[in-house]
Amino acid sequence: MKEQNNSLHQLLAEEQGDSEFLSLGLRRIIFSIALATTLFHLYAAVSVVSAPVLRVMHVAMILSLCFLIFPFQRGEHRVKIPWWDWLAVLLVVVSAAYIYFGGDNLYDRATVPNQWDMCVGLIVIGAVLEAVRRTTGWIMLSVVLGFLLYALFGNLLPSPWLHRGYDLGRIVGHMVITLEGIYGAAVDVSSTLIILFTIFGAVLVETGAGSFFIRFALRIMGHSKNAAANSVVLSSFLLGSVSGSGVATTVTVGSVASPLLTRAGYPKNAAGGMLSAGGLGAILCPPIMGAAAFLIAEFLKVPYLTVLKMALLPACLYYLSLFFMVAIDGRKFSIDQRSGETNTSVKELIRDCYFFFPLIGIVGMLLFGFSPILSVFWAIVIAVFSSYLGANSSLGVRRLCLALSKGSTGVVNVAVTCAAAGIIVGVVTLTGLGLKFSSIVVGLAGGNLLFTAILTGLVVWVVGLAVPVTASYIICAVVAAPALIEVGVPDYAAHMFIFYYAVLSEVSPPTALSPFAAAAITGGDPHRTTLQCWKYTLPAFVIPFTFVLSSSGTQLLLRNVDWSIVLTLTFSILGVLSLAIGAQGWLRGEISKITRLLFIASGLSLCYPTIASNFSGLAILICLGVYLWWVKRR
Repeated sequence: MKEQNNSLHQLLAEEQGDSEFLSLGLRRIIFSIALATTLFHLYAAVSVVSAPVLRVMHVAMILSLCFLIFPFQRGEHRVKIPWWDWLAVLLVVVSAAYIYFGGDNLYDRATVPNQWDMCVGLIVIGAVLEAVRRTTGWIMLSVVLGFLLYALFGNLLPSPWLHRGYDLGRIVGHMVITLEGIYGAAVDVSSTLIILFTIFGAVLVETGAGSFFIRFALRIMGHSKNAAANSVVLSSFLLGSVSGSGVATTVTVGSVASPLLTRAGYPKNAAGGMLSAGGLGAILCPPIMGAAAFLIAEFLKVPYLTVLKMALLPACLYYLSLFFMVAIDGRKFSIDQRSGETNTSVKELIRDCYFFFPLIGIVGMLLFGFSPILSVFWAIVIAVFSSYLGANSSLGVRRLCLALSKGSTGVVNVAVTCAAAGIIVGVVTLTGLGLKFSSIVVGLAGGNLLFTAILTGLVVWVVGLAVPVTASYIICAVVAAPALIEVGVPDYAAHMFIFYYAVLSEVSPPTALSPFAAAAITGGDPHRTTLQCWKYTLPAFVIPFTFVLSSSGTQLLLRNVDWSIVLTLTFSILGVLSLAIGAQGWLRGEISKITRLLFIASGLSLCYPTIASNFSGLAILICLGVYLWWVKRR
């Protein structure tokens, strides 16, 4: 048990940083900086702070927190902060002050920076590179360095990768002095939406909303035949709507539900796979979703409410596929255990329904035309005041300050990734790499839409093996999305396709943090748990092809909707069901390999959004159902 707790602590420390072993005085310093960071961003949400100032201050604060809570060596338990980390913080603060006070004169020198500009620029770039190494590891650092080398030495490469090459001064000016590099669109979203929604989630969790959602799910599903597994899926859906983090959702739900799954008879690896698959959906689940969702709105220049609408049906299909998978598992493992293990009465649930007020508030304000920034700000206020409706949930000054500080420390990993991804985006805009790459992909696919989508999905998946979801989406949004758009896919469908497949990085080693965290909770094998998570999520990852292969499929994103969406949604649900049966190899008993392949073929046909393919898949599914009924009757 102790080893499992240590493993879980290490995984959480890798994502969120670790200051547990520091002295009380150092922890108070970190707490003060984090609280100041939160208060500054809350002030910026309701006041006028210019974009350059906000982005520079945001990066400086986040980098300072990073050097204080993420050790130089990953997994190191520090009892004090070494001098070089304090020096790094000082250099970051001085660099931010230099940029802030440089004013218009500094921006005028963006193409020809002087020596001091170069020194400050190199310090900022170096700090971002070191921060991304500490938070996400060497692979992401290598990717960013590779893009920088491409900008420097692209003139030495053969066609079609050739460009004229840029000197160090031009690259530093573009990355640090302009708003096209580090302080570009990704940091813009990080400094406004991402950090505010992270603060919102931290405040809700501190009020006890997470435990309420789990109790709510246990009460609702507690009397079903497969109560434990159904409760995991429903609680992951509810908690994921306010978490936006796969690891946090997995850990929170797993700490309560893992003993229930064990008592119900689920093997450790299957239980871990189920928990991590449920947690993974938090990145896809409105209204908070993962950080990449806010970037979709920025890249497409659409309101965040539009992104929420586009994500709604895919998220529902994802969790519906999980319900199908766990229902089949219940039959496979002969589970028939109704969980009466919740002491929560209906009266208590009604009494505690105020935990839903902030979620209702944020969606309502978005619908009434409030900006996402103001909506989440007032949702935080609603969460604080509604907490006083319960005796145990009320946020006193100490708990409120703790929640606000957690909001800033919780965003460090993502914010550093956004800053590093800004370097990648800066290189792409400087060199025109996106157009070059899209022409290569389209050429390899011969201009065929299906092959282009498959190649793009593979590119996103490979990138996702190396970097986290946010970085994977940003890289592929500027590099791979133009390929899909070039063959006729609407831009919003292309970006949602890439976002969906970027989420694969959460279940693909070496960045499979959710399955590894679930394995630490259940005591299973991390790699087998990852494979089980793959199995549970497999049906859902066919869905993105539905909304890029035809205009009828794009209706799943609730854009240009007409009556045909009913057929598209019906066929998609049947397709997910058929894929679930094929992936599990079970339907009222074990089915043969040939039957499994036919179910998978039926599911793929049902999800391919053409009339001929849909009805062919339906015919196969009906024939398989009749055949299995006839065999069972015999």
